[in-house]
Amino acid sequence: MLPKSALGKALHYLDHQWPRLTRFLDDGLIPLDNNPAENAIRPFVVGRKNWLFSHTPSGAQASAAIYSLIETAKANGLSPYEYLQHVFETLPTLNNDDELNTLLPWQWKETLPV
Repeated sequence: MLPKSALGKALHYLDHQWPRLTRFLDDGLIPLDNNPAENAIRPFVVGRKNWLFSHTPSGAQASAAIYSLIETAKANGLSPYEYLQHVFETLPTLNNDDELNTLLPWQWKETLPV
């Protein structure tokens, strides 16, 4: 195989990437694919043309923050509606920024009132 041929370049790339390609074999908890991450960003890719012309940069940032919260809630097994309802009801009652951490999706169930 000639090193500068397309196949030679591909084999050279494969040889240098082999440890990364086989990393999942070292630990059984490492997933074989990233399908959950791909599925989480699919709505944004599908709606890209809808959001192409945000009126302001701050509006685009606000949309990104809400979408991020929704997808993180889904990833943590929460109902996005119930989670956001709790966040929006609780947020005005917080006294300092340190309490904001209690509203993160992965800590939400621990902060629910009994």
